[in-house]
Amino acid sequence: MSEKSNARESIVSTAARLFFSQGYHATGLNQIIKESSTPKGSLYHYFPQGKEELAHECIQKANEHILQTFEKTFAAHDNTGDAIQRFIHDLAHETEAAGFTGFLPFSFWAAVETSCISQQLRIACQGVFADWQDVIKKHLILDGVGEEKARETALLIISLMEGALIISLTNQDKQPLLTAAEYLSVVTKNAKQIQ
Repeated sequence: MSEKSNARESIVSTAARLFFSQGYHATGLNQIIKESSTPKGSLYHYFPQGKEELAHECIQKANEHILQTFEKTFAAHDNTGDAIQRFIHDLAHETEAAGFTGFLPFSFWAAVETSCISQQLRIACQGVFADWQDVIKKHLILDGVGEEKARETALLIISLMEGALIISLTNQDKQPLLTAAEYLSVVTKNAKQIQ
C-alpha cells in the first residue's frame, strides 16, 4: 500500500471511529487530522468537500463491512433465522466487550446526526438500510418466504435489531439484544408459515 493510500485510509478509519463513537457534530476536522497523524492538506486533497464528503465515505465503508459480515454469517448457517440470531449475538458480545461505549448504532447516527443536515448523507443512509433489507430479504426468499413477506420481515429485523442496540447501549446491558435475537429467530423461521 502506498504512502498516499495509507494517509487516505488513516483519515477514513479515524473519522469513522470518531463519527461512530462521539457523533458527527462533536467531531471536528482538526481532531481527525490530529488523531490520524496526517497533514491537513491530505484531508482536503482526498476530501475537497470536507466533513460531509468524509462522512459519506465512512457511511459507505460501514455499509460494506456490515454487508460482508451479514453474508459471512448467512453462509455459515442453514437458515436465515439461525444466521440472524448469530449476527445479533455476536453484536451483543462485541458491544459488551467494548464496555457499551465506542460506537453509536447506525440508525441513531444516521437519523439524529446526518439526515437532518445533509440530503446527500440522508440518501446514503437510506441506501444502507435498503442494502441491509435486500440482503436479508434475499436469504428469506431462499428459505421459501414469499417476496412481500420477506421484505416486511427484513424491515422488522433491522428495526428491532437497531432499536435493541440503542436500548442495550443506554442500559449498558446486552440482554435487550439477546432478547431481540430470540424473538427475531422465531419470527424469521415462522415467516414462511404466516404469509
